[in-house]
Amino acid sequence: MMRTLDLRGRDRSAVSLLASVPRATHDLSSALDVAQELIADVVARGELALRDQAQKFDGGVPASTRVDGAQMRTALSQLDPAVREALELAIDRVRRVSVSQVPPATVTTLGPGAAVEQRWVPVSRVGLYVPGGKAVYPSSVVMNVIPAQVAGVASIALVSPPQRDFEFGVHPTVLAAAQLLGIEEVYAMGGAGAVAALAYGVPSLGLAPVDVITGPGNIFVAAAKRLVRGLVGIDSEAGPTEILIIADASADSDVVAADLVSQAEHDPMSAAVLVTDSAELLDAVRVRVTERAAETTHSARVVEALSGPQSALILVDDMSHAVALSNAYAPEHLEVHVADAEALVPLLINAGAIFVGSDAPVSLGDYVAGSNHVLPTLGQARFSSALGAYTFLRAQQVIRYDAVGLSDVAHHVRALSDAENLPAHGDAVDARTDGGN
Repeated sequence: MMRTLDLRGRDRSAVSLLASVPRATHDLSSALDVAQELIADVVARGELALRDQAQKFDGGVPASTRVDGAQMRTALSQLDPAVREALELAIDRVRRVSVSQVPPATVTTLGPGAAVEQRWVPVSRVGLYVPGGKAVYPSSVVMNVIPAQVAGVASIALVSPPQRDFEFGVHPTVLAAAQLLGIEEVYAMGGAGAVAALAYGVPSLGLAPVDVITGPGNIFVAAAKRLVRGLVGIDSEAGPTEILIIADASADSDVVAADLVSQAEHDPMSAAVLVTDSAELLDAVRVRVTERAAETTHSARVVEALSGPQSALILVDDMSHAVALSNAYAPEHLEVHVADAEALVPLLINAGAIFVGSDAPVSLGDYVAGSNHVLPTLGQARFSSALGAYTFLRAQQVIRYDAVGLSDVAHHVRALSDAENLPAHGDAVDARTDGGN
């Protein structure tokens, strides 16, 4: 079922490694034209466009696009107590980790009367996307909302696709999670249209434009986020989920197989990759993956994901080769199942989140590890981060100079402004100092 790639003895240059890593054949650019049309429709027709898109893509239209408070309170009152307990644990742990992500303000004194303050200021309003296609994701409510709240965001809007089984409203478990977190502004809308609504606003719904949009979604959501980037900030263009496992001969083949299957369960386009220097482990994992895929609830979806070009069992020369390949791939989720896992961690520089050892599966991070599960995919971990409180913060510098501080450097401003043929810059300083006499 899973293909095998034998990269032993291959060139380890960055170009060669990038060419070797398995990737899905889909390209985000293929969805851009469709997403652009959906965005333009929402900009032009607002709520009417959203309702037409719900009919077309979700199969029906919600009675009310904006969810009322009574419906949210009912959802929470009817929530399974075990699910509520798990959500409350996740909320507590993600909040505690998120608090550590807010940098303190600092002041650098450069001389008498000369100081620069570095401070972090939250954006005013954010839009959070909670997917709702093949599964329900109350955990994504937690992962999106908590960092925004910790950052100090004052206004939060949440959107999630209409659900056929719930009269085309937002899934009750998502509503319950939002109610637990005190979110009052929730809309039944999804896809590229929902991204457009957040970015441009929909006056008839009372939906004001946001400053930042975060949250995972399908390829059209990712394409829409790319298209509105610049008008608003985004976290990243999250695509289908990925797991890459680095394992040596000491790894448990059944545990490795279980983790590959767990991520393949998300979507037929999910990527599951094993990188190992042990041919014996690779063969054992292949057997267990096949068995587990046949037994699991969403077997058809899992088999399709594991059989796709984005998934593979990869044999490498050694752990150094494995590290280089992983850094080239830059996986969303990276698990390390080797005898001395901690020794590899400092070398693994490109990953959305790293799970160290056999007792830290990705599914732990999906729910209650305390880390955030909204992570960059498709190699974007090379330059993007996991969602965190910092996603909703802006770095600002506050400059404080008095007459003494300015006088001390006035001649330097004059020298540089003249060198750049911008003499009025120097004149602005001279007007305040002895140079203006």
